[in-house]
Amino acid sequence: MGQSALRTARRQRLGAELKALREAARVSAEEAAKAIHGDRTKISRQETGRHLISRLELEALLGLYNVTDDKTREWLIALASEGRKRSWWRQRSDALGPTFKELLTLESDAARICAYQAQVVPGLLQTREYATAVISSFDFTPADQVEFCVDLRMDRQDIFRRANPPQYLCLLPEGILRQQIGGPRAAARQLRRLVELSNPPDMTIQVIPFTQQTCPPTGGSFVVYSYPDHLDLDVVQVEYLDGALYLQEDATVEKYRKVLDGLRACALSAQQSAELISSIADELERT
Repeated sequence: MGQSALRTARRQRLGAELKALREAARVSAEEAAKAIHGDRTKISRQETGRHLISRLELEALLGLYNVTDDKTREWLIALASEGRKRSWWRQRSDALGPTFKELLTLESDAARICAYQAQVVPGLLQTREYATAVISSFDFTPADQVEFCVDLRMDRQDIFRRANPPQYLCLLPEGILRQQIGGPRAAARQLRRLVELSNPPDMTIQVIPFTQQTCPPTGGSFVVYSYPDHLDLDVVQVEYLDGALYLQEDATVEKYRKVLDGLRACALSAQQSAELISSIADELERT
């Protein structure tokens, strides 16, 4: 077993032990989450080995679960320490908020990512030029942080260059393709990139055309992350102005899956989408 797989196995073992201790102590996931200033999603991901747990969080949970045996505590603490992996963003960790770290973890671990973006091309598909224009437009992004944010966005795209990349489905309204973010030439180059990336089923990009009259309401942009381990719950990320919510209740995730199915039924095929994207890029280049 490789070192990465070994660390994953240790995190899963730790998570299973913590879940057993929590249930034995008759502590709910919500109560456990409160003890570490998190939410039910975080507890669920820790208990399935897909979220790192800090030493302070572990000690807080052991206290809540009334684990007093020294050998048991020492073993679990050692297991947690051995199970920590060096994430690619760890060297930048101090500059990242907890919500964004959660996003990076979700992306890194996912086997499939399905995204509906209502305003711009998703960050995982953006060119550097387009990303710079998008990030620079945010009033709350300091000018001296733009390059850092763009670099981070570009690094996130490395998940598609690893040995086992996630499948990716992107659904975009036609209006996004016609926006001249960064100017017509930059927008055209972004569209050419989308055509280059399109490679179903690994990378599927579909456009919802202006001519489509009936589509399910979405309430805004969202992403559904799916995982290979059946013990790990799928997660929906819902964006808002300066952050995101992460939803994991089965009924909620299923609602978003149905919306995705409805949106995909409204969209052009991947081939038709590529043809439309190319034609819009042609128009922008003539502007």
